[in-house]
Amino acid sequence: MTMKWLEWQHSPWGKATAVQWRYALRNAIAMCLALTLAYALTLDEPYWAMTSAAVVSFPTVGGVVSKSLGRIAGSLLGASASLIIAGHTLNDPWLFTLAMAAWLGLCTWAASHFQNNAAYAFQLAGYTAAIIAFSLIITVEIVELWDLAQARVCEVIIGILCGGFMMMVLPGSADGNAFITALKNMHGRLLEHASLLWQPDSNEAIRSAHETVIGQILTLNLLRIQAFWSHYRFRRQNNLLNYLLHQQLRLTSMISSQRRMLVNWPHPPARLWPVLQQLLTLLADPRADKLSVARLLVQITPDSTADYRQRAFFERLRAFCWIYLNNRRWLRDVESATPVSRFTPPKTAALARHTDNIEALWSGLRTFCVITFTGAWCITTQWDAGSSALSLAAISCVLYSSSPAPFRSFTLLMRTLLLLTLFSFGIKFGLMVQISALWQFLMFLLPLLVTMQLMKLQQPKLAGLWGQLIVFMGSFIAVTNPPTFDFADFLNDDLAKIVGVGVSWLAFAVLRPGSDTRKGRRHIRAIRRGFIDQLSRRPQHSEGEFESRVYHHISQLSGSKEDAARRWLLRWGVVLLNCSHVVWQLRDWETRSDPLAQVRDVAVSLLSEVMSERGVHQRTLSATLAELHRISEVLAQHHQPAAQDLAALIWRLYCSLSQLEQAPPPGSLLATTGVT
Repeated sequence: MTMKWLEWQHSPWGKATAVQWRYALRNAIAMCLALTLAYALTLDEPYWAMTSAAVVSFPTVGGVVSKSLGRIAGSLLGASASLIIAGHTLNDPWLFTLAMAAWLGLCTWAASHFQNNAAYAFQLAGYTAAIIAFSLIITVEIVELWDLAQARVCEVIIGILCGGFMMMVLPGSADGNAFITALKNMHGRLLEHASLLWQPDSNEAIRSAHETVIGQILTLNLLRIQAFWSHYRFRRQNNLLNYLLHQQLRLTSMISSQRRMLVNWPHPPARLWPVLQQLLTLLADPRADKLSVARLLVQITPDSTADYRQRAFFERLRAFCWIYLNNRRWLRDVESATPVSRFTPPKTAALARHTDNIEALWSGLRTFCVITFTGAWCITTQWDAGSSALSLAAISCVLYSSSPAPFRSFTLLMRTLLLLTLFSFGIKFGLMVQISALWQFLMFLLPLLVTMQLMKLQQPKLAGLWGQLIVFMGSFIAVTNPPTFDFADFLNDDLAKIVGVGVSWLAFAVLRPGSDTRKGRRHIRAIRRGFIDQLSRRPQHSEGEFESRVYHHISQLSGSKEDAARRWLLRWGVVLLNCSHVVWQLRDWETRSDPLAQVRDVAVSLLSEVMSERGVHQRTLSATLAELHRISEVLAQHHQPAAQDLAALIWRLYCSLSQLEQAPPPGSLLATTGVT
């Protein structure tokens, strides 16, 4: 048996780097400071301040600020809701239970319609109201409601202020620099992605790589939000940073579009492949400019007698190069910008997202049922610890309603509660009963928290467990003012918490979240609906908004184990997105009045006949593809250069649409699910 773990260099303290020590000390001191201040202010349950400091413990300034704002807003909203609901219904237990269940269901539903700080604020509004209001179940004096709500909000704010103060004393990593670095790395990653997709081969790695790139770009949006709150310099440059993210999504779309053209190109020129490799190598060089790229592109520039396919591919490739070089220039400007620099990029909307309303309503209904059932049980049995069961049930339902793997999260939470029950019993009745001053307990608590924070950083696979142990430890140890050491109450309260989580677990098993197949079906229908809107004369969403919305849909199943659902969601999204790009380019011909404009209108109308919200009409699709190919061939023989340009656009439309030949016809079971 090896004893290396006893050596200093193999211990959590010896292995820790300077960055890990700073993170662990900052968060541990913030939690101890919050507990001390709440205790000094004679708040009855100061451990909630320690818990609040643990929740906002982020490694970066922007993460702490954004999380703190959402927590303060949610706590104030939840406290106000608890005052209103409990103040009017506390004398009637059944009405009180139904009112609280409705509020928690509403917060669960609302959290699904927002993201980032707004979603977090609604989650806090739900279970903050639960923590405050359910604690008053056995209260006979209504005036205690205000005192309790005031104390909980004060404890939350104290924890947030302590976390912010320690972030200033021991600052974390800079969000802005991390975001710029990630943005630059993604910029280079796009060339690697293009090199992979612009190959004649077709394999599973291409699909997974495309999903990965999409997910990474959307994740960068979260880093942008944290950078926004970290420094006013990035708030001034927020429009440009949002524009760069949109442009990276656009480059991803162009890469997939060019792949479809290569796949459908019968006989591309032999010199095309070496030029593509040279071009990607040149674009990776930071010294590359438009002149050097143009000198390379001239080798594949189509002449007047060239195939319209080459014209379509060349035009799209040149546009890709110009966008890529422009983005590099913007990145250089951002990196070298001063705090007073101002940029004027093209106006771009924020990255769009779509809410699965059915899943959101189902989650709200589940929360309502859990709180109603648990409340009815507590009322019937007159259980003294029913408030703890209701509070943990509310927290579990609200937090895990949007989790991609709720049962895994419940398993982790249950393990956390069982470990904390054993741990807190030893601490409370083995240590705390023997000390008479808070500073004596802090001498034990501070090293313990530092060690747990280091373990969270050094054991990535167990980071979730360590994080939950740190957050929930305060409510289990329950440092109160004055302290209490009633073993029966301790055991009853911990049992109630485990029961509350168990009831939520049972509810998720009975009222199960939608399967990935059903979710994929709804996402595909939403993408089709959005594409039909793109075909109208006045679309509700712009080209960029529809693009970001499609990629948001694709990312929703990126972690799914149902491969067929992921494959068809990606295929539908990419195909319809490429078609929409062609439609927007065809709209540029709207001012024309010659017969070419009528040909353009025919091509767009053909799309309307093929696509419906229920799926693709296979017979119409075959006829449409044949017609689009015929139109391209005819226009290629036309003497006007504009006709050849239009032939190239229609051929691009043909290439994008041809992938749907593998889609099942509408009305079949496979079409309904969107998978094969």
